[in-house]
Amino acid sequence: MQTLSEMRLKLVKSSEVGEENETSEESSKALLTVDEYYQHAEQYAREIRKTHDVNEIIRILDAVLSETRDLHQSDEMSNSRQKISDTEQKIESLRHELALIRELVHTDQMTGLFNRRGLDEHFIREAARADRSKNPLCIILIDLDNFKEINETYGYPFGDNVLISLARIMKNALRPTDVVARYGGEEFVILLPDTEINDAVRIIQRLQRMLVSNPVLNADNQPVSVTISCAVTLRQTDEHQHTVIKRVDEALFRAKNIGLSQIEVAL
Repeated sequence: MQTLSEMRLKLVKSSEVGEENETSEESSKALLTVDEYYQHAEQYAREIRKTHDVNEIIRILDAVLSETRDLHQSDEMSNSRQKISDTEQKIESLRHELALIRELVHTDQMTGLFNRRGLDEHFIREAARADRSKNPLCIILIDLDNFKEINETYGYPFGDNVLISLARIMKNALRPTDVVARYGGEEFVILLPDTEINDAVRIIQRLQRMLVSNPVLNADNQPVSVTISCAVTLRQTDEHQHTVIKRVDEALFRAKNIGLSQIEVAL
């Protein structure tokens, strides 16, 4: 990150070169504006070097970009406008690249769902919103039944297709505000904002029916029906993510011991 910051500061410094030899009152005024901008840029660079949070870095770059645009629009900076435009474009490009990196870091590459890191970020956000609004937040934990046997019988590429198919079904069946993440292996977590337990159970039942009615084709082009067992719980006010996941995980264990395609509610 330090290298990126130094690159940006070098770009900013370049806008001062044409101003240093000016002697008029107008050019002195412009030089002061550049100095102020440069001081701010140095402060932003220090902030970037202190953080490893991509979201925070993007926020800082947004601030730099805003000040660069303000400088670009100033009548005092007409002689340096092209340099400022170049700086603006490079900052915007850097911000875009960091946004792509953030997306990759938070996404499971096979299914396109959020991974654990992405789930953690969205859980914090949804939990805070639920606490503010006093609205319910349900958490579902899903496990594909007999997934080890599926891989051994039909091969790992088929198992991958099963995971991808389930991910597609969940994305199509759920609301845009719901959060779906691959928790690990054949386990998935769904966050359902503004949803009570009874409604969450109905959502699980719909997912189970959709999965059975949309079987995955094996190497012989024959449909193979798979099932999921699920557990669901209602997060309590101010409850930490680890506590919620532990409770729903224990409920899923009970569901798996009962049989296939089970639903267990953790109160």
